[in-house]
Amino acid sequence: MNNYAQLIRDRWEENIKSGNEAALYMKNSTAVYRGEPVACLYMPKIFTRESYEYLEKAADGICTILDKVIMQYLVDAEYRKLFPFEKELEELILTEAGYPRLLPIARLDIFFNEDDFSFEFCEFNADGASAMNEDREINNAIRSSDAYIEYTKRQKLRGFEFFDSWVRELGDIYSKYNKRVACPHIAIVDIMESGVPNEFIEFQKAFERAGYTAEICDLRDLEYENGELCRFGQRIDVVYRRAVTCDIMRYKDSVQPFIQAARNNAVCIIGHFRTQIIHNKDVFRILHMPETSSFLTEAECEYVKQHIPATFPLESGKFDLEDILKNKDKWVIKPLDLYGSRGVFAGVDETPENWEKAIREATDKSYQLQEFCTPFQTENIDFTESTRPQFKMYNNLTGLFVYNGKLQGIYSRAGLMGTISPFTRGLTVASLVED
Repeated sequence: MNNYAQLIRDRWEENIKSGNEAALYMKNSTAVYRGEPVACLYMPKIFTRESYEYLEKAADGICTILDKVIMQYLVDAEYRKLFPFEKELEELILTEAGYPRLLPIARLDIFFNEDDFSFEFCEFNADGASAMNEDREINNAIRSSDAYIEYTKRQKLRGFEFFDSWVRELGDIYSKYNKRVACPHIAIVDIMESGVPNEFIEFQKAFERAGYTAEICDLRDLEYENGELCRFGQRIDVVYRRAVTCDIMRYKDSVQPFIQAARNNAVCIIGHFRTQIIHNKDVFRILHMPETSSFLTEAECEYVKQHIPATFPLESGKFDLEDILKNKDKWVIKPLDLYGSRGVFAGVDETPENWEKAIREATDKSYQLQEFCTPFQTENIDFTESTRPQFKMYNNLTGLFVYNGKLQGIYSRAGLMGTISPFTRGLTVASLVED
């Protein structure tokens, strides 16, 4: 990365031009979140082959553990009591999926130290995992930049492909579905005001390139008749579920046809409601409990100890308020089941007064208290805020896209605050690996 930054400094005027062109490309691209262009940084994150292979092993390790947690939940009624799910959701989780893959798709976000390869998990995103299109567009934006062209004269780089690869893996998962049909019609579903429609279009194109018929649906438009899930008379055989579970339960009165189809295994849902077991942030607390360590191997217990931050319920009498207020920079509070970093407060970002206010308002409101991991920092440059910006040090967040149990690629985000999200001006960074 230092070599890439030096290229920019050595060819400053050329890269001022390239940086502004990349920023303009992104402004007019399909990388849009909640109606606004996704803000991005100019320098890519370049992972060495060694670091990428290490992250592959890290992904394998956590996926094995999460699969065991999901399976234990499904078979052990006592273990289920540890989770905060209401009865209706628990019943949906326990319905038949019809295929063996427990966690079809996920983006597992980590704080990765690129110097010593240490890392801690930030969160697990299951079915609603997004940002594939952001990575595609920012890579398109920088590929013709001066620094990229000069760097790749010396070192070959490769990016990650997230659309056709997912179609292949979804097809493999569906091939094991107990009610599969020869030519399935696929629906990409969400509560559309919460979704990422441009990304859905790219997935639809990928399905169609592979020979499937596919459509994008709002969950509220579906119908369940004669044992089939349909939209406007078209039978749906496979649902690629992008709607997160909390949205489904929020709109449950409006999505009853989908819920009934799920209850009856009338359609192949990828991913099934059972992915909520690890999507809910309370799993971080449960991973440390003896009830979990009892079915993990010694090596898996050590993995949890090293890489899952200590997590506690933000409930009255279960934490030391004075210590949390005094040492605010060591802690972050998170809601158990929201997404997009909504409701997340890192003590390092807050004044003592605001931190105390956040703690008191979140106590006994389905929040958790978690040890804060100081992010690894790298320098970068932001042409979306100025036509002649300066280098700054940014906190890094690394997302591991896992498809069908295997690492498919990396998504990178960076920001100037402890919480790295669109709500705190977190910026997307192109992810590449040395080939």
